[in-house]
Amino acid sequence: MILNKYYEENESMQKGIPTVGYFSAQLNVSYGYLSDLLRNMTGMNTQQHIHAKLIEVAKQKLSTSELTAAEIAYELGFEYPQSFNKLFKNKTGLTPLQFREQLN
Repeated sequence: MILNKYYEENESMQKGIPTVGYFSAQLNVSYGYLSDLLRNMTGMNTQQHIHAKLIEVAKQKLSTSELTAAEIAYELGFEYPQSFNKLFKNKTGLTPLQFREQLN
């Protein structure tokens, strides 16, 4: 819920990619406790949830906008588009451009 709000309110444009520390502070729990809790409940730790949300939002933007991959990277809070491309390919097996081309 907090992760969804982070992207709905475009906080990534101002604060960058969300961190585990940011969310643990928002919930007033330790970094380790939050990751352990999420891992026990969902099978994924906090960082994996953050990456999954990043990819979900990126796919939505790639499929519904004409923004370049670099523009999307900056909107998602990446300092360098190459880091976005690397994460996207690591998680999906495709580059952002390959993903967009696959939609057509």
